[in-house]
Amino acid sequence: MVVWCPDWSVVAALEEFGGPSRLPAAVVHANLVEVCNGAARSQGVRRGQRRRDAQAACPDLLLLPANPDRDARAFEPVLATVEDLRPGVAALRPGLLAVRAPGQAYGSETFAAATVAEALVGCGVKDVRLGVADDLFAAEHAARAADAQSWTIVPAGGSPAFLRGLPVTVLQDEGAPGRELVSLLQRLGIRSLGGLADLPAEAVGHRLGAYGAGVRRRARGEDQSLFAARTPPPELDVAVPFEPPLDSVEAITFSVRRTAERFVSQLAGRQLVATGVRVEAESDGVVCSSRVWMHPRHFGARDLVDRVHWQLQSADVGGSLRARKDAGAVRAPIELVRFVPEVVEPAAAHGEALWGSASDDLVERGVARVQGMIGFDGVLSPVLQGGRSPASRQSLVPWGERAVDLRPLDRPWPGRVPGPPPVRVFAAPRDAQVVDASDHDVRVTDRGAVTGAPARFRAEGGDLPWQPVTSWAGPWPTDESWWSGGSGLSARFQVVGADGRAWLLLRAPDGWSLEAAYD
Repeated sequence: MVVWCPDWSVVAALEEFGGPSRLPAAVVHANLVEVCNGAARSQGVRRGQRRRDAQAACPDLLLLPANPDRDARAFEPVLATVEDLRPGVAALRPGLLAVRAPGQAYGSETFAAATVAEALVGCGVKDVRLGVADDLFAAEHAARAADAQSWTIVPAGGSPAFLRGLPVTVLQDEGAPGRELVSLLQRLGIRSLGGLADLPAEAVGHRLGAYGAGVRRRARGEDQSLFAARTPPPELDVAVPFEPPLDSVEAITFSVRRTAERFVSQLAGRQLVATGVRVEAESDGVVCSSRVWMHPRHFGARDLVDRVHWQLQSADVGGSLRARKDAGAVRAPIELVRFVPEVVEPAAAHGEALWGSASDDLVERGVARVQGMIGFDGVLSPVLQGGRSPASRQSLVPWGERAVDLRPLDRPWPGRVPGPPPVRVFAAPRDAQVVDASDHDVRVTDRGAVTGAPARFRAEGGDLPWQPVTSWAGPWPTDESWWSGGSGLSARFQVVGADGRAWLLLRAPDGWSLEAAYD
């Protein structure tokens, strides 16, 4: 199922601008119209028009700046609404989402589409259109063929027949490649997707390239595209109910201790800490006290308990909740206390430094004393620099000295192995062997091609015996210093052995070596 909200960039921009939706408006970038709404199209404004041409066609046109972040933020409530009905939502782009059709859960695709449309209209989306089909391409164009607040259901197996009648101009929504392909197909006399689907596959590949061949497969209903469904955000809030309700601040404070510990441990299990927490207290099913507390570092269980005590001790919400100093009680019995994380951050950003809680001055005095004992160059600190291999990206600088003459990090560095970086880099690479299924040495040709798939590997003179290769990636070839008679073409491989450990191997002209190990 594909859910399409037309002209979403204009909808989001008008909402931010505060203008009425019936106002003719267009989102402009680089003096070209990116998106325009129906009111603007009715007066001759079109996508791709120059700004002055659009204003000439519609003098009352409201021009709005492009802002992809704004569009994504405005689309988040739509994603959340559909996600409540059917988990596994994928945001294809702002204004367009896909989800596995929930027909079985709702009885039929028609009832499922009606339920989703009703929910989105209820949350303020005025123009929503849905399409259901066997594949993503057909479902998207089924949604585009639907009317406002309606849907199009393509029967199972009916995608090829549905797509055949569509004009090739529907590809213009795919950006510059689609517009170029449409122009070429029209010059060749092809007006529909069915005409493209009937062409021989080999001829389409030669004449229209990989993109054209992919469009032909989609036009034939052979689209195998998958979408990456986002994982719903975890529920991190924790609540503790009281039965019967408690009317003593001290009793409430004592009763929330274990819940506060569970809240902190739950965040720690996800390697998170809370620096802002909202504490809510309910009475008779209504939130009678709510406050967001901030912490200079991050909240522990004891900090949360203290905040509950302070909040209830000083609470005065319309006279319904007030602490009585004489009895330590609250006027309205509290039946639930909830901790809601408002600001969460990675725990690593708040961990103790290498030197624990010692002050920087104390650390610097200690290091200076060690330098006086073993020499200035005896204490070094690691610095990251640009490079292709893990070893070349490291540089050691004497403690207290400014790092100079480092290779810049912002260069492309072709041939660099992508992250994550290895945990252990060997100071001296260990000799290794890598063979294919026929026990022939795996090599890399001058053109960067691998002579055979790695099947087994080992490191000589170490604790890594021969073992099968379960997976591998590469090669990442490099030919460094060729202008000064360098060693020749080398290539790096990431290899995972049968024991689950991963390694970084280098194939140089003189053989294999083991450079680094992953965690």
